[in-house]
Amino acid sequence: MNMFQRVLQVDPANGFYKLKKYGFDRYFGPVDLGIHLAEEYQSLNFGVGVFAGSIFPGSNRLVVTGFSPCWQGYYISSMGGAGLVFDNLGINLLSLVGKAPVPSVLYLNRQHGEEIEVEVVPIDAEGVWTSGRRGVYALTDQVYAMFAGRYAQDPRILVTGPAAQQTDIGGIMSVPIRQGKITTVDTWAGRGGFGSAMLQNHGVVAIIYGGTLVDEDFRDRKVADDWFQNKYNLRLMEKDLEVTTKYRYDEKLQTGGTFGVNYAGMGGKILAFNYRSIFWSEEQRQELHQRFIIDHYLKQFNAETIVPKQQSNCGEPCVAVCKKLHGKYKKDYEPYQTLGPLCGIFDQRAAEKLNHHCDAMGFDAISGGGLLAWLMDLLDEGLLSPEELGVKHKPRWQVSGFDLVNDSMHNAALGCELIDAILEQRGLLDFREGVRKWSRIHSRDKGVALHDRLVYTAFGRRGWMVPNQYWVSGVLAPMAIMGKYYMIYSHDFIPPRTLGRMCAERLKKELILDNLGTCRFHRGWAEEMLPEVIGSLYNCKEPFLRAINVLASRLNSGNSPIYWESQRNVDFLHSFLQRKKTVDQEQDPRLGEWLEKFAADEQEAAREFWYQTLMGIDESLREFY
Repeated sequence: MNMFQRVLQVDPANGFYKLKKYGFDRYFGPVDLGIHLAEEYQSLNFGVGVFAGSIFPGSNRLVVTGFSPCWQGYYISSMGGAGLVFDNLGINLLSLVGKAPVPSVLYLNRQHGEEIEVEVVPIDAEGVWTSGRRGVYALTDQVYAMFAGRYAQDPRILVTGPAAQQTDIGGIMSVPIRQGKITTVDTWAGRGGFGSAMLQNHGVVAIIYGGTLVDEDFRDRKVADDWFQNKYNLRLMEKDLEVTTKYRYDEKLQTGGTFGVNYAGMGGKILAFNYRSIFWSEEQRQELHQRFIIDHYLKQFNAETIVPKQQSNCGEPCVAVCKKLHGKYKKDYEPYQTLGPLCGIFDQRAAEKLNHHCDAMGFDAISGGGLLAWLMDLLDEGLLSPEELGVKHKPRWQVSGFDLVNDSMHNAALGCELIDAILEQRGLLDFREGVRKWSRIHSRDKGVALHDRLVYTAFGRRGWMVPNQYWVSGVLAPMAIMGKYYMIYSHDFIPPRTLGRMCAERLKKELILDNLGTCRFHRGWAEEMLPEVIGSLYNCKEPFLRAINVLASRLNSGNSPIYWESQRNVDFLHSFLQRKKTVDQEQDPRLGEWLEKFAADEQEAAREFWYQTLMGIDESLREFY
């Protein structure tokens, strides 16, 4: 096998391109090479790992790297399955440098080993976004109609939506195309706002790619089974079935997927109404979880999705079948949480309405949901008026007498209206430079810190990120990259210095997966087995792991965390610690010490917790020679 990576560098300004090769002496995958290229050329990069097209399940993620418009630092995002077709181009990475003068489609095709065809074709993106299925779905249809006839096999299309033009949290969407039919199984590189980067920095609204090149991929199942037998006493597929139970179907919980498993066991850890639930009693949260989630929201999901086995994969053969569906709607936990209970929505029809509109407009759904929940909170508290936000109504957030169907739909309709107001910049809304700058300006006008009700991690002067949807201390850690699972999201109490060290180690494990283009749903074997495979096939296990350590250190060297600006961040942590003591009956004396510090001076205690976490991170990610 070749021990180098092929990079196709394309300038959308003129369509010029060139191929470059990078050896395994320094760079091993789409992350370490992508970060290098982003620093060198200010490029946006799309790549696959060395196992793309191989027999290893989950090995076909398309990894995106570059400078994030919303995080304001180097970032890594990825989408499932899109690397399988990319592998047919015979390259490891596509790097965009320069900017097309008008919104354009990048066309890539490679037939039977011939030179890659590269074209940059202008398109009326705004006109397409407002036609047909609208937004990213309409653009997918249009690009496929324009270029499908040129491909001998089904291509793959990456698209952006209006959010990429008007905000810093536009994502990149793609769906598998099977036997000439565009499916409804959305896959996203959402976190980090790389759709905004693709359009605003490079003028590209869509990329279509595919080919027929068959390269040398690892396909020897017998050898792989021998490796797994020696390690786990199980064959490859047996081990993969074992570790992906949560994403397929959990017999004990009688549900499956991230939505089903997370909500089934959530109980008093529910987050709702822009995190207001953290201020409630455990009994109130438990009651909401039982009546609103178990008896309705989750019950609908199980009846409509789990029982009839409405599930699929992301475009590659995979036993996890993690894409849980109801018609054209894909149900994942975090989007249906931020655009669900966090916005005061507890009914599937209402959640489908808001999720679909948010997706169609091309937002990162997690950031979009956190943003909408915040705006609804400001409306409900009267800190901003409907007129100032370009809408006609306020949310219905009164828990007493809440109508699960009608009030949920009212809130979903308001969410859709807010999305349109953001895109049309109605009233005060203009988030093109991020919510922190917007909040600073309007907080001065209002005489109150509007961002005190927004839960987010801050980075540098303008960077921001809505956290992953777990009520745990790790989701607010001052890591170099947040919003992904580059941290510990355990529900345990972990002292901050130890938390920082554990987050640093989790970062390295996750970088192994991303740098090999492998889905983290297979992490139960992939993060320990794949370095062994790298050693067996390429004889470079130790250089690979050393490169991961260097990459982690490199990312951390650019870490510019900002102490929590929002009071609700402090409340989030403090209430988490209180719940560990009063509900979970945590006996660790260190927890009691922290609660005493918070009782004495909440802000000083929170600052100390944050700094000690950062100390644990920094001391773990120093580069050693």
